[in-house]
Amino acid sequence: MKGTATIRAPGAAMLFGTLAGVFVVVFGAIVTLLVIDQRSLLASVTQLRTQSLPLSIEQQRLARNLETLRLEGERVLSARTPQARQQAMFVVNLMASHPSILANTRARDMATETELFLTRVLRGEHREEALQAEWVQLSRRLSLAADDISVEGISLARGEAAAMGAVIEASQQKLLVALTITLVFVIVLLLLMLRRLIRPLQRIDAALKTLREEAPALDLPPGSLHEIKAIEAAICQLHEILQKHEASRHELERLAATDMLTGLNNRRQFMHIAAGEVARSQRYGRPVNVGLADLDHFKRINDEHGHAAGDIALKAFADLIRGTLRHADTAGRHGGEEFAFVFPETTPEEAAVLSNRLRSRLDAMVIALPDGTSLRMTLSIGLADASVLSLEEALSLADQALYDAKTSGRNAVVLAPAPGISIIASGEPS
Repeated sequence: MKGTATIRAPGAAMLFGTLAGVFVVVFGAIVTLLVIDQRSLLASVTQLRTQSLPLSIEQQRLARNLETLRLEGERVLSARTPQARQQAMFVVNLMASHPSILANTRARDMATETELFLTRVLRGEHREEALQAEWVQLSRRLSLAADDISVEGISLARGEAAAMGAVIEASQQKLLVALTITLVFVIVLLLLMLRRLIRPLQRIDAALKTLREEAPALDLPPGSLHEIKAIEAAICQLHEILQKHEASRHELERLAATDMLTGLNNRRQFMHIAAGEVARSQRYGRPVNVGLADLDHFKRINDEHGHAAGDIALKAFADLIRGTLRHADTAGRHGGEEFAFVFPETTPEEAAVLSNRLRSRLDAMVIALPDGTSLRMTLSIGLADASVLSLEEALSLADQALYDAKTSGRNAVVLAPAPGISIIASGEPS
């Protein structure tokens, strides 16, 4: 028995040593790769925070400036007095010389083209019909350029986020391999310990019981757990990075779908949601209505109080929309002082009641300005039944109804039925 023990003990020690050595090497390599991936991920997060995201925000600002340039161009064409045109042209010149526009070749060229065109308008070099037709094309190009630049900014940050996701996925795979190796090692180690240590020790313990009480005891050295602690630390760090990545992704999605001034859905996001609501309504034969609203005489607010006051007024109206419409309704800023609505599960008459409620609350609201003065506004709304029409067709009818509301005295809600148009509710002209 002594001879057998002497032969087997070195073999067991060598087996355990070899197994532990292989485990340490493989596990250490995986941990090293995890640390490398972690550093790469941290570098990507840093680049996203310090470069990609600020550049994306700058692209959004450039897109907003181009849109402002287009809107001010609209003001130049729609102005009825030379003074108003000169004021609007002054803003156009300021926007065209903005550093963000000058830094972008495409934006700079379009700004220059817009300035030259509006200068021709002021000089009256061509007939108004020809100028209007040319402006339609130029305005469309400005709008498309703003959209393209906005998408470019979002794509830049999205590409960086995708690279981060790839690194995270690779790290997760390495971590899974590490955990699998650990599990296999533990199982093998337990089986070996059971066969080579525990069972022999049980036999020794049974034999020692027959000996005198002064017989020496057998002790086993404790193991080390520093590798497991290293894995736990790596998992915690990866969890924190995943949380930051998820927060960044949600913020980018919010920026892409939200109007920066009012916090409502932007035009693109509204059209996406409204198209889904119209499709769902027509699929199940349920009523749905759309609306277009325009703040009456909004240009007068900008002219008399400044654009900062106009922004305050738009924000106040957006807050009123959020406090008035139902949870199922969707609102969005359609452009400038124009807003769009979709009312699912709502008949034309119910949509008119909801719209008139919004109109009457705005009519009664007083907006305080920082300089101590106050504003009051009225609202014109055009509604159209979209139950059997495409979204574009329904919005076109709503736009015509909005025009009728304007021409009929403003501060009104007008519904466009199948044949003809009738005023559902109206207030005093403003």
